[in-house]
Amino acid sequence: MIATFILVRRLYSFPGIQMGAYTLVTVSLPYAALAITFLVFRFEYSRFILIASYVFALGWFTVIQWINERVVRPHLAVVPGGNADDVLEISSVRWTSLPAPDSPLPHVAGIVADLRADLSDEWEQFLADTTLRGVPVYHTKQVVESLTGRVQIEHLSENTFGSLLPNLIYIQAKQVIDWVAALILLPFFGVVLAVVGPLIRLTSDGPVLFRQPRVGYRGQEIIVYKFRTMTDIKSGHGDREAAQTKDDDGRITSVGKVLRKYRIDELPQIINILKGEMSWIGPRPEAVPLSVWYEEELPFYRYRHVVRPGISGWAQVNQGHVVASDDVLEKLYYDFFYIKYLSFWLDCLIVLRTIETMIRGFGSK
Repeated sequence: MIATFILVRRLYSFPGIQMGAYTLVTVSLPYAALAITFLVFRFEYSRFILIASYVFALGWFTVIQWINERVVRPHLAVVPGGNADDVLEISSVRWTSLPAPDSPLPHVAGIVADLRADLSDEWEQFLADTTLRGVPVYHTKQVVESLTGRVQIEHLSENTFGSLLPNLIYIQAKQVIDWVAALILLPFFGVVLAVVGPLIRLTSDGPVLFRQPRVGYRGQEIIVYKFRTMTDIKSGHGDREAAQTKDDDGRITSVGKVLRKYRIDELPQIINILKGEMSWIGPRPEAVPLSVWYEEELPFYRYRHVVRPGISGWAQVNQGHVVASDDVLEKLYYDFFYIKYLSFWLDCLIVLRTIETMIRGFGSK
């Protein structure tokens, strides 16, 4: 129960998450680990109590999450000035705009203010007084990040605690986990290849695997492997249009539509993971001509290469596939959020949401 509680709290702390969809998984994992421990070490245990405890925990956490998602809404007050009004567009919070520093303060969970704005002395005194009374004061940028899952970097020093690099210890541990998982799943990839390969060759001309140069870790060019889902595919060094996949793209084959919808076409990137070029989770690597274009159009785009690219990522499970520069900028904000809050728990959440995305076919083109 304690392990389930910790797992739920860790995952629920990330924005935009409806934990009701993951309650079954988060409750089942600790109990499955417990059952395996009993079996491996041959401990005596009551099967009835174990099953009854599992059913109780599943019901309990389902009810709690239902209450949190449908009944409980945080209530925050907003100090006018600067970009503070931007938070009012976020619907998951009940907002109260404060008209004046001397107006009565309602019972709220915190105060939101643009701490970079040129606030009057009266408002600054108000913020100091409310802080002394134990009411937390949040910067608008911090609130937007925590509620939307996007980080808009305006200055390179804004990553976290003055450091541009994410957690290096976890990055190294993550690479080991990636490699071991890829090695375990390699036989499964062989089975899929044996089934999908002939279907690709029988329905269209060309190789089974598609190889495309993309920009990877630390800006190095890598060759990314995918099951071929299109006809008339030009080199990744060709023009920008050829590297883009648009809605209802006529080059996508009948088999390719199914492979793309359920993300099966990405499975050969196990090879890239074993070569140390990619991770299971991370910002998606872009084709070389697209990456060059984005770097010209979007500030700090190269910063996303500070971590290994992934087969799935925070942007993919929130936004899906995008091409237009405006949409890519939004995607970039998701990538920055992932880099800033890179952790084991965030990766676990992305894995769960990736499974959900594969089932629903969300965001595929």
